[in-house]
Amino acid sequence: MGLSKSSIIECLRESYGESVNSAEIRAFCKMNDFNYQTITNKLTDYKIGRGKWNLEVTKETVQDLEVTYNSPAAMPAIEQNLIPQKDDSFVKFGNFSDVRKIIQSRLFYPTFITGLSGNGKTFSVEQACAQLGRELIRVNITIETDEDDLIGGFRLVDGNTVWHNGPVIDALQRGAVLLLDELDLASNKIMCLQSILEGKGVFLKKLVSSFNLLLVSKSLLLPTPRVRVLMTDASLAPTF
Repeated sequence: MGLSKSSIIECLRESYGESVNSAEIRAFCKMNDFNYQTITNKLTDYKIGRGKWNLEVTKETVQDLEVTYNSPAAMPAIEQNLIPQKDDSFVKFGNFSDVRKIIQSRLFYPTFITGLSGNGKTFSVEQACAQLGRELIRVNITIETDEDDLIGGFRLVDGNTVWHNGPVIDALQRGAVLLLDELDLASNKIMCLQSILEGKGVFLKKLVSSFNLLLVSKSLLLPTPRVRVLMTDASLAPTF
């Protein structure tokens, strides 16, 4: 048998499987009259620990996998176009004109929209924003939704904890329409929105070093008095 890397790996796999240790390689060398150091030098790329080799994994393979599964950096919301696409098939119905007027007014006017499930509550808000060229940030509420999901929190980035704004803060900063979808599914975990719904802004208490206080004019955040808060529920009450 030659001493090529491929032939050594093939024999080791046949004898010991994909994973081998130093004792098995020594036994292999003794049985074939090979030098232990020579064999281990040829298996450098397959070493996964002290006295351990995986004959299916190489450093190059690991690097390729890291590149393949390296998730792309999240695009900051400020760089995204959040204006919904117009749908030519949309037909105005019900209180759509009222919703449109509220969004067009650019006044702080929290609105609760209720109605039969699937009758177009969310879609009407999206199309009103599309027609008016307004950015829309939609948040689907569940019983698990909490302050971290809405306001934001610290995330681990490159070994450091970095504050990331939640969708509510993004809406405040952009002056976008904030749509809280299926609000009736929420728990008391969304009480963090109380001051915002009262038009009093929000204090990011976790950023104690800079005391970020978002003040209120005719909206939720200076200097962009354009934020709207619309809420839908999933009930069957056919009222607006």
